[in-house]
Amino acid sequence: MDGIEIRPAIREDLKQLTEIYNHFVVNTPVTFDLEPWTVERRGSWFEQFGTSGRYRLLVAAEGDRIAGYAGTTRFRPKAAYDTTVETTIYCAPGREGKGIGARLYAALFASLAEESVHRIVAGYVPPNPASAALHARFGFRAVGTFHECGYKFGRYWDTCWLERPLIV
Repeated sequence: MDGIEIRPAIREDLKQLTEIYNHFVVNTPVTFDLEPWTVERRGSWFEQFGTSGRYRLLVAAEGDRIAGYAGTTRFRPKAAYDTTVETTIYCAPGREGKGIGARLYAALFASLAEESVHRIVAGYVPPNPASAALHARFGFRAVGTFHECGYKFGRYWDTCWLERPLIV
């Protein structure tokens, strides 16, 4: 893990962020997107993040390569939900299981400590024991499963939903 810097994402990271995400779009059910994103289209997604505020995007940079990323996004558009954020986290293919996700989440949640965030929610598609373990490690607790809510690769998939307060 030496040589990995956790830092805010910058526009120049967008190509690699898109490549990482598209790997999961094309090869796994962990995202319910069905078609890969272009870097240009992914730019609007990137614009929601800042270096302050509730919506952050951090990367694990290893030299000029991105080994993973984690961020928080708006949970739902109605104003009463504003103090709840949803997480996203991905490791580059071949970089899973090396502690990168844990470092990203630790830094992400620390970066939100002074923000008006009360609750953090996360979802994952089972079976995904690595995601389940990472979220449990960070104090998330399961709140329910949406059964067969996504259709990809010729079958239906469940989504497990978790939550935690910002301060555990």
